[in-house]
Amino acid sequence: MGSDSETERSVQKEKEKKKMPSLAPIAKPLAGKKLCKRTLKLVRRAAEHKCLKRGVKEVVKSIRRGHKGFCVIAGNISPIDVITHVPVLCEESDIPYIYVPSKEDLAGAGATKRPTCCVLVQTKPAKGELEQGEQEKLKSDYDQVVSEVKELAASLF
Repeated sequence: MGSDSETERSVQKEKEKKKMPSLAPIAKPLAGKKLCKRTLKLVRRAAEHKCLKRGVKEVVKSIRRGHKGFCVIAGNISPIDVITHVPVLCEESDIPYIYVPSKEDLAGAGATKRPTCCVLVQTKPAKGELEQGEQEKLKSDYDQVVSEVKELAASLF
């Protein structure tokens, strides 16, 4: 029985190793396991409340229109030219951003079936209003993740 769990662990480690080499060289700051989990949880909650912009085109359009938020970019995009301009736009607009290792995980958290390059998490929905309790919960998660991302980015640069 012990060998089954060992083989499962080795298979899981191999999967993680396969994800890592496919990361783009510009994927910095890259979220660690804990921060990645929190970030994807925030993306999931934002998707439930329709506070999420998905895909490069929609994210770029929102940033250019002056919408504020938190940008999450997948690190395993190929070709990398598709998203190289997004971090520059984020820095110009003073929007925090972070890379996560997998576009598939990002799509799963964002409630889409297709792999997603990047998402923009906003604190207010595009249409309508949220309940006060839900708004505060989303805002607190948002603030916590953004503060960790800013801390990570400051230590990198």
